[in-house]
Amino acid sequence: MAGSQQSLTPMEPVLRERVEAVSIDTVVDYVRRVISEARDVRCSTGVRNPVSLPGLAVDTLSFDPAITEAIGRNFVQAPSPDPAPSRMQAFIVHPGIEGVSSPLSWDVSKPCHPQRIADVLREAGLDASYFSDLDHWHLYDRTTATAVQLMRDVGHYPPWETGAPLRPFLHWHYAQTGRRLTHCGTLGIGGKGIILAGAGGSGKSGTVIAGLLHGLQSVGDDYVLLEAGSNVSAYPLFATLKQDPAGFERLRLNERLGNDLPLNWQGKHQFTIRDVSTDPVPSRLSIGALLLPHIGGSGRTEITPVGRAEAMIALAASSIYQMPGERESGFRFFGEITRRLPCFRVTLGPDPAEVAGRLGEFIQAGAA
Repeated sequence: MAGSQQSLTPMEPVLRERVEAVSIDTVVDYVRRVISEARDVRCSTGVRNPVSLPGLAVDTLSFDPAITEAIGRNFVQAPSPDPAPSRMQAFIVHPGIEGVSSPLSWDVSKPCHPQRIADVLREAGLDASYFSDLDHWHLYDRTTATAVQLMRDVGHYPPWETGAPLRPFLHWHYAQTGRRLTHCGTLGIGGKGIILAGAGGSGKSGTVIAGLLHGLQSVGDDYVLLEAGSNVSAYPLFATLKQDPAGFERLRLNERLGNDLPLNWQGKHQFTIRDVSTDPVPSRLSIGALLLPHIGGSGRTEITPVGRAEAMIALAASSIYQMPGERESGFRFFGEITRRLPCFRVTLGPDPAEVAGRLGEFIQAGAA
């Protein structure tokens, strides 16, 4: 993902001409007020859409058609294995709805360190992130598991929002359970799998898609739920896949998806796992290795060990950067992941089928 995809916190705003604004002194009251307004909405034009995720059932009420569609399309939904999953209410609202106030800006005259604001919110059982360009807020009450996305009007949200809807809320919820939304890709076979981490352009997404096209499975690319229990496990959340036009052609996706698939805000084609694979998405993969993909110049795919420090940077940097709020626990979590998993560099060959075959052999051989 591009760095601009990060949900910005209230400490990174641009100056706006507005009399009323939110500051460190008022942010707790403001978050509680907006959440209360959303919970009291009785407008009948919203669309309810249940989302079933690992250990979590989310009841969404959306007043934005594009986000409503994204919620229905871009999740891997499956009945939770937990007979009593946690529950969350999520409201996607704007001031065109009776009883919902216009979003406020952050008061730039009262600067404060990001960690201090996160601490103040967390002490009150709250979380919040703010995208200053649009006065766009994500707000979360941990005590009641109530989430609110507040925007100026329909369609006034960051361009990446529909690719991974509800992402900040899921991050905040799962972080409380010791699990973590992670910016990585996954591939697996027979319940065993690998995670792939790397910066944009490293070949991570293309590798996941190549695997899906040639018989491997995946619990997702971009954002995956990781758990470091007795084993490292990966669970599916989002079905979204992306590929730039060059990769789209190289993987011959145009033959499967057509030539008129529009480009997203990154200039990439966006589609889902269901569009490229008929196999069901596994409910879980037991992760045995962390791989750092690298586009190479040789004719075959090679897998070689890599240092844990380099692997930690590849896995943690983008995962923590793209998630709002407190970061110390994130570094601890990803440090534990890289400590427990063997780490490798995979230098990718040019043939997608060969790449998938080599990774499938690696997973089945037990090196993963």
